[in-house]
Amino acid sequence: MGQEIIVSTEFLEKAKMSASELTLEVAVYLYDKKKLTMGQAKRLAGLDQIAFQKELGKRGVYIHYEMSDVEKDLRNLNVQL
Repeated sequence: MGQEIIVSTEFLEKAKMSASELTLEVAVYLYDKKKLTMGQAKRLAGLDQIAFQKELGKRGVYIHYEMSDVEKDLRNLNVQL
């Protein structure tokens, strides 16, 4: 179904990163660039929602929350604008 990316341990050693650290960095980057949703990025990183949001915060990456999200949340709460 999906493809795997293989990264040589040589590159991980040069970057001084583990495979899970690299995967987290990729997930954060793709979320920041709006290539993955929060759900997709947290699954790629292997983290739960709160842990992934903490990682975003550590890196100064803001949660994508658009006006349409606010309106949807308000509709879900049955609040009128």
